Amino acid sequence: MADVPQDAPDHCPGTQSEDAGKVSACAGCPNQNICSSGATKLPDPGIALVKERLSSVKNKLLILSGKGGVGKSTVTSLVSRALAAENPDRNVAVLDIDICGPSQPRVLGALGEQVHQSASGWSPVVNCTYIEDNLSLMSIGFLLNSSSDAVIWRGPKKNGMIKQFLSEVDWGTLDYLILDTPPGTSDEHLSAASYLKEAGITGAIIVTTPQEVALLDVRKEIDFCKKVDIPILGVVENMSIFVCPKCKTSAEIFPALTGGAKKMSDDLNVEFLGTLPLDPLLARCCDEGKNFLIEMPDSPTIVALNTIVQKIVQKCDGA
Repeated sequence: MADVPQDAPDHCPGTQSEDAGKVSACAGCPNQNICSSGATKLPDPGIALVKERLSSVKNKLLILSGKGGVGKSTVTSLVSRALAAENPDRNVAVLDIDICGPSQPRVLGALGEQVHQSASGWSPVVNCTYIEDNLSLMSIGFLLNSSSDAVIWRGPKKNGMIKQFLSEVDWGTLDYLILDTPPGTSDEHLSAASYLKEAGITGAIIVTTPQEVALLDVRKEIDFCKKVDIPILGVVENMSIFVCPKCKTSAEIFPALTGGAKKMSDDLNVEFLGTLPLDPLLARCCDEGKNFLIEMPDSPTIVALNTIVQKIVQKCDGA
């Protein structure tokens, strides 16, 4: 991965390039000497640190989507809560690597919590009002003065933060570490793939909505996974139908005019894990940080979620 150093000039060739530190664009750059020395081409020591730190983590899952607004963070919270609730002896953690838009502290009901430092590293947030005893969370949202603070960082600083999260957080022994990622196929995704490649990525769960405008970007995400050797556990179609909480009548909000996620999965030879209906009560629970599995256990969304999670567990056990 050809990282561009922070404060680099325009047209920087990248640290992995043969021209690093040697072309005219490098003149005056504070990183010129280290780039020209070849030190930046050496293996990143952070990869070994991440491998050691995550040696007691059984499954590492990435929640991905090339499209924003498809409910990826919601699916992350639902899957993590369902995994934790299904088995009290199962330890689950969520790592929010959406650096510029961290939403897991709100969705999981941990707003205002603090990250504590110990001799073994940062301690993830656990035992909050709405978080199960066997579910923990780490997010840059815990390191900001206010939830309204903007994070305006270039790629290298995001890369460093993700490395810190993976190598300096005391994750302990986990059955599942679930990474909530931003939309796209850029810095955060490349960093996660790079640092986890030695520790082992169990697989990615791709989230989409039924309409073609979302599926176009999700196809790119699937292509990204194949190019960087991330196994794909399957595709989840979120907000497939709307279920009225009063009369229980269902209706399509995002019509699947091209066959939806099921046809896309068949075309790309990727497993289709299932569909999640849109429930407005779920959105309210996410805004309030409440556990939807407890608040609305009979919702069609939860019934569908349990089926999807069973498939995920089976695939992880067989990985």
